[in-house]
Amino acid sequence: MGGDQQTLEFYTREAAAYADYASQEKRSALLDKLAAALPPGGSVLDFGCGSGWAGGLFRKNGFDVEGFDGSEGLAAEARTRYNIPVTVGRFEDLSETDRYDGIWASFCLLHDSREAMPGHLARLHRGLRPEGLIYIGLKEGVGQSRDSLGRLYTYFTVEEMRRLMTAAGFTGFDVQTEPSTGYDGASVNSMHIFAQRG
Repeated sequence: MGGDQQTLEFYTREAAAYADYASQEKRSALLDKLAAALPPGGSVLDFGCGSGWAGGLFRKNGFDVEGFDGSEGLAAEARTRYNIPVTVGRFEDLSETDRYDGIWASFCLLHDSREAMPGHLARLHRGLRPEGLIYIGLKEGVGQSRDSLGRLYTYFTVEEMRRLMTAAGFTGFDVQTEPSTGYDGASVNSMHIFAQRG
């Protein structure tokens, strides 16, 4: 989790219920796409891992997985449900260099401010090994708001993310968008980005 305390408190308070919901994730095809492009047995960071469902799938497929999340409650769920090691910290605490073959950052970076995004992208870029791959999930749009559950969301356009990721040193920007429904039941347009450390 990044800088928004109210959002972090929500995930800590609702950790078990959210983990039950997230265990039914429908994004496994996206995970398979990233996994297929990684070296077998490679190192993967599940960044903003939440319940750990994605890290669990990477681990099941033979990858060396680490989780990272801001909520101690969700980190505990990930350890218990999927047996993955999880570091608890804010986004800005990530300090690894040239460590991961792949990073999975699914719908976590949108819980921080627009101004914080360049720094987060720079840290993720640095954490990847040369030519390492990343997936980032976001909600498409403009502005910032809180949902009915009090969670902070910052929305980004495709072109804005293309500019930000290029500036951070990523290449091979590949994006797809699709309508989806959030945990709060609201309709959103999801943005799925794949890129490579240049």
